[in-house]
Amino acid sequence: MRIPPLDDRGAAWSAREAFLEALLDTDLPAARRVLESACQSAERSEALDSLVVPALECIGNQWEAGELALSQVYMSGRICEELIDTLPPDKGGNGAGSDSLVAIGVLEDHHSLGKRIVLSVLLASGIPVRDYGCGLGVEEMAGRSRADGIQVLLVSALMLRAALRIKALVTAVRAAGLAVKVVAGGAPFVFDRRLAAEVGADAVGYNAADAVAIVRRLLGSEQ
Repeated sequence: MRIPPLDDRGAAWSAREAFLEALLDTDLPAARRVLESACQSAERSEALDSLVVPALECIGNQWEAGELALSQVYMSGRICEELIDTLPPDKGGNGAGSDSLVAIGVLEDHHSLGKRIVLSVLLASGIPVRDYGCGLGVEEMAGRSRADGIQVLLVSALMLRAALRIKALVTAVRAAGLAVKVVAGGAPFVFDRRLAAEVGADAVGYNAADAVAIVRRLLGSEQ
């Protein structure tokens, strides 16, 4: 499979392209070698930002364009999660701060692919995230956010019906007096750019890279 360049300069070959190729080939040992080599000359978060984030973003874009199978996207996310779990933390901690509480979950349906990609990219960027899983109801998601003291809640919705339920979730967290910021994402919000405002979300992300910038902004950290 031809690997597109990850930047607009058309570099012949790079660690990022090698990492991307390893992910698309589901070659965990090769991906590990590239990432570990990068970590030898840079902090963990810097290496992940330079390799994992752009690779997963590229894979997500190719999937949206119909150029990749769902299985490739899924396995790429799994490989990145496994690699992230085995790497040592930065000596100085991560950019978002270990006490910054973020959660992500899928409202009402059980389609986890988008959530998995966003979760992998957030972890790769050094942002600790609680994974609430899939098929959550409004009250359950609001209750867990309250119990965990969540500051930023990312809500993924694949179907329009679930996306519209985010309005009830926002109402629930506001009624409970929670300061949590609700970030919406998923196909309905890509198709209708007005939908996030209609459901009252504090922010909306259209891809995994957006999620990183939004979370950092809402947490007051631009690192």
